[in-house]
Amino acid sequence: MLFNSFEFILLFLPIVTFVYYFLNRRKLTIASRVWLVISSLVFYSWWNISYLPLILLSISVNYGIGLVLSFDRLKLPRKFILVIGIIFNVGLLGYYKYADFFISNTNALIHSNIPLLNIGLPLAISFFTFQQIAYIVDSYKKETREFDFLNYVLFVTFFPQLIAGPIVHHKEMMPQFRILRNKFVNYRNQALGMFIFSIGLFKKVVLADTFAIWATQGYDQIDLLTMVEAWVTSLSYTFQMYFDFSGYMDMAMGAALLFNITLPQNFNSPYKSHNIQDVWNRWHMTLGRFLNRYIYIPINKLLLHKVFAPLGLKKQVMLRTSISLILLFVISGFWHGAGWTYVFFGLMHGLAIVIHRYWKSTKYRMNKILAWFITFNFINFNFVFFRSTSMEGAFKVLKGMTGFNGIVLPTKFIEVFPSLAQLDFLEFGGTPLNNIPAAVKYILIGFVLVLCFKNSGQLMEKFKPTWYLLLFTFILIIYSLLNMTKVTEFLYFNF
Repeated sequence: MLFNSFEFILLFLPIVTFVYYFLNRRKLTIASRVWLVISSLVFYSWWNISYLPLILLSISVNYGIGLVLSFDRLKLPRKFILVIGIIFNVGLLGYYKYADFFISNTNALIHSNIPLLNIGLPLAISFFTFQQIAYIVDSYKKETREFDFLNYVLFVTFFPQLIAGPIVHHKEMMPQFRILRNKFVNYRNQALGMFIFSIGLFKKVVLADTFAIWATQGYDQIDLLTMVEAWVTSLSYTFQMYFDFSGYMDMAMGAALLFNITLPQNFNSPYKSHNIQDVWNRWHMTLGRFLNRYIYIPINKLLLHKVFAPLGLKKQVMLRTSISLILLFVISGFWHGAGWTYVFFGLMHGLAIVIHRYWKSTKYRMNKILAWFITFNFINFNFVFFRSTSMEGAFKVLKGMTGFNGIVLPTKFIEVFPSLAQLDFLEFGGTPLNNIPAAVKYILIGFVLVLCFKNSGQLMEKFKPTWYLLLFTFILIIYSLLNMTKVTEFLYFNF
């Protein structure tokens, strides 16, 4: 089920919320948690019920591993049990998400003919796998424990964060379900949840889905893109990704607040950043937290003890950090998708982080506007690889952006700016994209929204329920519902 669908907004969310508080009001607290679990599984199964056994298997195995790790006396080494758990999770993710990628590359490398498995990607497998890896590692470190199977299932399946995050820790979410006052209606949270949800819905339906029109048209016709069209295509996808993902996070946080559950902030205006490190401190923040704690730190320690120390390079901290960061971002890119474009996307970001760290060590300071310009355009160029289905396709788009395919403007531009006709390097005629002037207007609006307005997290901090905000919330919801001509999935559902 999608957040931006009529059945979710008008039926599922109101009914689930009402029944949850009705059961708690009758002091049927276990029944209320069962209701949330069943509702969340229905929410997950709505997309494709065939993958329901998979998530239930993953939940059962990880709960068992976490339970065993919570015991003080074990016959087997605790680290061995942890490794088994990690292998299970990585193996499950690898089979469903990367099997065909490795088979196709093996076929190309050794000229074999191994048939592809053609396995569909189960919804949310990347997210619930990472979330449970974090849980069993925290259980191994005795930082969290859960003996109640129902609570654990709720932790994994709670529908606002199930499909695309944020990636939450057991210790930051489950205690909220145990607080007595959270079992009863909090009207401020209801108002805040609806307010934030309406902003997210507007971002998705009105902004992201509109940018998607030009982005899809452009990437479907990459051979025809000239300079203006290529820039409209790349910027449209860059803003589509921004409003699509931040819109999902707003809706997730808003829906969770209806149950008095506060999810961690996951998106903090990354396009305002003045350097690439700050971008990743603001973009998908819970994924960054996971990668830093469970991948970067272990890689850094492994390099120190197994590689650098034997070679007498123990003091080469910058070099070790640089290698660790590059490996981290390559893994992060590969996590997003099974393709070389994702690997290259991660590699470029890793190299950019390393360059930024070296630049920072020189103590030189760049002009803020120039720093933002370089950072934003680096993001925009790299999203070309993220969106393209092949390296060849990505370079075709970049070729268009750099002007190698010529500069062609719609004939309407001559009507508005007659002097342009005197410029010899410009051509005028039809373009493969529909209504480029409208696309340019939307891109300018996108820049204003992401650079000049407060983000949802900042609005939540200073939220005060008023009749004005109530009216504003309903206007956003109604306008978004009226513009929901078709239901579109979120981009992160593909990752």
